Amino acid sequence: MSQGVRTRPEGSGQPLSEAYDTALLDLDGVVYAGGSAIAHAVDSLAQARSGGMRLAYVTNNALRTPDTVAGHLTELGIPTGADDVITSAQAVARLISEQVPAGARVLVIGGEGLRVALRERGLVPVESADDDPAAVVQGFGGPDLPWGRFAEASYAVRRGVPWFASNTDLTIPSGRGIAPGNGAAVEVVRIATGAEPQVAGKPLPPMHRETIIRTGAERPLVVGDRLDTDIEGAFNGGVDSLLVLTGVTDGAQLLAAPPHHRPTYVDADLRGLLTGQPEITGDGAGAGFRCGGWTATAGADRLELTGDGEALDGLRALCAAAWTAAGEGSCALDGGKALARLGL
Repeated sequence: MSQGVRTRPEGSGQPLSEAYDTALLDLDGVVYAGGSAIAHAVDSLAQARSGGMRLAYVTNNALRTPDTVAGHLTELGIPTGADDVITSAQAVARLISEQVPAGARVLVIGGEGLRVALRERGLVPVESADDDPAAVVQGFGGPDLPWGRFAEASYAVRRGVPWFASNTDLTIPSGRGIAPGNGAAVEVVRIATGAEPQVAGKPLPPMHRETIIRTGAERPLVVGDRLDTDIEGAFNGGVDSLLVLTGVTDGAQLLAAPPHHRPTYVDADLRGLLTGQPEITGDGAGAGFRCGGWTATAGADRLELTGDGEALDGLRALCAAAWTAAGEGSCALDGGKALARLGL
């Protein structure tokens, strides 16, 4: 992928599952939601896999082990091995192992996923700041993580022990709504210490490096639902991305995306892996941008949409108009009326 400013989603004459050798798939909002498979996910992934595409599942959630994640996916009808799962716990464990001696103690503020990942790298998880840790690592520990764990982290960090975080997602989806994520817990320790952790998870490079090391992907495609983790992570890694609209990102956020949040492709769900992607024509001058039966233009204060056809084609055309008008910034033009016409 070129690191120039993207001004439109790209087209593809091949199904994406043939154009790329490995799909690096986010989980929540892409494959499942609230623990249940998202519509079309199981069948789409089965077809992509049968056509030769490798499937790898990449998650910022450091709580669950790869075995646990693989077991959940298999129960949903998506046969998965532990080697197909890459977590931010694994990425941060590698980051720590490169900076502390082999066999070093690491104070763990989090769950079993972190402990397993640390042991895999030859490090020893400990529970107290008084256990002489060489590092502190913080990852999502679930809703029942005791408040005292943050105090242990703060004691060690204030003593000068290097501090690491698996990720800094401020929120995490749950069956009852949006809950505080590991980033919120990291803020507690930051406020108490004034320190800054080294962070491994999406969208930062250590997570992308971990996925490439573990999958051996040569032509990876990042597939996600979040602009600020999945798509930005692909941008930082210099690889292509597919945004699916089954999670948190809506049409207005997509149109306003700055360059590092603009996906290569946009589709409704994981069926987008099995198809090509339509070309967007036009340069915005006069005739605007065309995709399918739609034409999008950037007016003085809002985005305009004319024509008819598939709603996704209209959204792609609007992206081209909005991103071209915004250049290296974020589009401030009103796209509400155009999106309403598409039902988005």
